[in-house]
Amino acid sequence: MQGIKNLTQGPINRQLFNLAMPIMATSFIQMAYSLTDMAWVGRLGSEAVAAIGSVGILTWMSGSISLLNKVGSEVSVGQSIGAQNQEAARNFASHNITIALIISLCWGGLLFVFADPIIRIYELEEHITANAIQYLRIVSTGLPFVFLSAAFTGIYNAAGRSKIPFFISGTGLVLNIILDPLLIFGLGLGTNGAAYATWIAEASVFLIFVYQLRYRDALLGGFSFFTRLKKQYTRRILKLGLPVATLNTLFAFVNMFLCRTASEQGGHIGLMTFTTGGQIEAITWNTSQGFSTALSAFIAQNYAAGRIERVLKAWHTTLWMTGIFGTFCTLLFVFFGNEVFSIFVPEQAAYEAGGVFLRIDGYSQLFMMLEITMQGVFYGIGRTIPPAIISIACNYMRIPLAIVFVQMGMGVEGIWWAVCVTTVAKGLVLLSWFVIIKKKCLSIPSVTKE
Repeated sequence: MQGIKNLTQGPINRQLFNLAMPIMATSFIQMAYSLTDMAWVGRLGSEAVAAIGSVGILTWMSGSISLLNKVGSEVSVGQSIGAQNQEAARNFASHNITIALIISLCWGGLLFVFADPIIRIYELEEHITANAIQYLRIVSTGLPFVFLSAAFTGIYNAAGRSKIPFFISGTGLVLNIILDPLLIFGLGLGTNGAAYATWIAEASVFLIFVYQLRYRDALLGGFSFFTRLKKQYTRRILKLGLPVATLNTLFAFVNMFLCRTASEQGGHIGLMTFTTGGQIEAITWNTSQGFSTALSAFIAQNYAAGRIERVLKAWHTTLWMTGIFGTFCTLLFVFFGNEVFSIFVPEQAAYEAGGVFLRIDGYSQLFMMLEITMQGVFYGIGRTIPPAIISIACNYMRIPLAIVFVQMGMGVEGIWWAVCVTTVAKGLVLLSWFVIIKKKCLSIPSVTKE
């Protein structure tokens, strides 16, 4: 098949590492968009950070929804490649892109129209609320670029060519880094400048993807970007991607509630601590997500080809890799939380509060990496529902736990402990689930032949 890499043969460790590194770097680049905005806006003060932080939950929710087609592409296209069915791979690619455009237009339109009532959920000061509404309306118009780029990335990952999305996303990050100080301070646009910089960078990434696929690559022998949706492909994509998108979107809804509670308990400092701390925590999340996505693409091809021994070896190898990095992040957050937080928000009250969040959250980092690594295993074999069940259940447990801890007199720290405890539970339960069903689910691959 044209423009793809065969992951069913060759050294497993090297293939996993070579596939994971660009994916992980791409994830870091996507994270760096938010961190770059946060670092520059942090120079405007904690109130400005709180404004874009409140929108950050919504952009995270948008990214969660876009996973429907990113994971849908990685698994459906990847399994079709493994089954040597090029026509199905092309059809799945076209369907994922078409669905991504439809969803992004609907979701972006909703955020633009209802920006005011959505932001007022956080009950922030009026001037912070006004800034956040303007910021949200700007970034919502760029969501089609985000969704379509996510689908393109998933297609390249499925084909084993994860370096392409890395270089394209890297170009967008460099542009964002250049534009942030220019628009925020040079043109005096403040928080809106950060939004415009991100919008321009996202649009540029989308255009480069289009150019790459149309004029540089013959990926999958060439395929149309948009197509009339057919039931057989649409159903398979929704079956694979919807549980993933749902669990991540519901996760964002939980965090909206926790953000409001943090605002009630600690004012804009409490909200800023939670949103900025979550962005910093993405260091761990994006590293594990890179390995998880690589593992998912690797397993999808080998599972479809019946190479079960390679599936198991890849799982064990990835657990070791993520375990080492998870331990490092735990030590970093627990012992150097203040120093890490102060890089992004130098205001003393802000980084001291942020240091407490990172210390508490740091205890769960290894288990977070375990959970996300196991998600990659389940996604690769086409079973996306078990991770969704566990994630949704444990994430929603954060709400009653946070309420109980706050009522016990723990204040805003009770919210941080609720996050930590449930993260530990997700990692342990998902690992146990796979160990229990491993023998049965890996015995006979069940892959669509469409």
